[in-house]
Amino acid sequence: MKAIIHVDNSDFFRTLMKVFLAEQGFLGTSFSHGADALEAIKQGDVSLVITGMSLSDMDGEELIKRICASSYTGPIIVLTSDHLETIQETLQYKGVKACISKAEAWQEKLLPYLSNW
Repeated sequence: MKAIIHVDNSDFFRTLMKVFLAEQGFLGTSFSHGADALEAIKQGDVSLVITGMSLSDMDGEELIKRICASSYTGPIIVLTSDHLETIQETLQYKGVKACISKAEAWQEKLLPYLSNW
């Protein structure tokens, strides 16, 4: 089973994502703190990082910068309730494969990215 890191400040959404990923056959580990996610990424076999833009200890852009500065080379997907047009241009050059809105059918939009792993 391939590991996916999910980082979000919402307890509800972290639980929802963990169930969704399990239904798709993935092991999802959720964090509310970017620092905890970075530590997990350093520890090992992570195939994909899904992050929100509002975290408990830093914003998503800071987390993405730190991930890109680490040895992690996999894809990053932003799943957020923030206004997408505002963040897409900023994050496009930082290794972010997709920005998906929580307000839309995010499960359907996320599935094609999961099928690559």
